[in-house]
Amino acid sequence: MGSMLRNIILAPALVAAAAFAANTASAETRLKVPFSFNVNGKECPAGVYTVERDHLANLVTLKSQDAMQSFHWVLTPGEPEPNASAVVLKFDEVGETHTLRSVQYGALVTARLDKKPKASEHAHTRTVPGE
Repeated sequence: MGSMLRNIILAPALVAAAAFAANTASAETRLKVPFSFNVNGKECPAGVYTVERDHLANLVTLKSQDAMQSFHWVLTPGEPEPNASAVVLKFDEVGETHTLRSVQYGALVTARLDKKPKASEHAHTRTVPGE
């Protein structure tokens, strides 16, 4: 009887622990950026980048493929649809210069990462979706 009672109590606890572990695990998405760009005043070359989310701290990390550069930001609810699941990098493009504007991870997004272009500058927004 004691063994059966213990199993009844332990089973839901194990299921809850497994669900918690699955929700807190980091997921990584690869993105191929076909142009060089600026982030926080640093030049990043064209290439493959990964975006990884830390569900516990609600942080997102952008890393170059060679992991020589990485950047971290806080995610907050944003403009995307509530059911959005895409990982997207948004860039402001002024002339030949690209500057990372935001990182979208599903329905969450970073605050604006670059300065708004001057009124005299004509900026286009360019997006790079995850694979």
